[in-house]
Amino acid sequence: MSITINEVEKGMALKVDGEICTIVDFSHVKPGKGSAFVRIRLRYLKSGNTVERTYRSAETLEDIPLEERRLQYLYNADGMYHFMDQTTFEEHRVSSDELGENVVKFLMDNMEISGFVYQDKVLKVAMPNFIVTKIVSTEPGVKGDSTKSNTKPATIETGATVLVPLFVNVDEDIKIDTRTGEYVERVKR
Repeated sequence: MSITINEVEKGMALKVDGEICTIVDFSHVKPGKGSAFVRIRLRYLKSGNTVERTYRSAETLEDIPLEERRLQYLYNADGMYHFMDQTTFEEHRVSSDELGENVVKFLMDNMEISGFVYQDKVLKVAMPNFIVTKIVSTEPGVKGDSTKSNTKPATIETGATVLVPLFVNVDEDIKIDTRTGEYVERVKR
């Protein structure tokens, strides 16, 4: 569906150069000389890259009816990750390449995430910013050891390895920032 440049809104999905983008920000500019134009900052859904484009008022863009849905992670098999749509109860399959490494290493059983769906195909998923998980294995920290850094590697229940402070032990719950993969704090349940 084509829309005019005056109908753009923040968060809207567009098809630009054959790829689907979302509008991060836009501004109408009316210079003192010449015709008005719209400067749009777009984020490509697949790569996450952000670009800035300029469009004249007479141009049209292709609007994409992109839906954000709540998905629940069920299981993975043969490199395909299976999610259930929380509203329609349909099952969606997404490959590990489409999910990305950051999502795959922090997915936990029955975790709810946001999925961006176009024509019943999940194009991208968005993890919660923070997850709480249990430490499965780590070496014990030695009290008073200041020769090394103040962190040690620890394996969490998803199988990912994160750096944690020396005082964190096995079977403790920790909060992790999924955007950076870094330890945030210990959590008591």
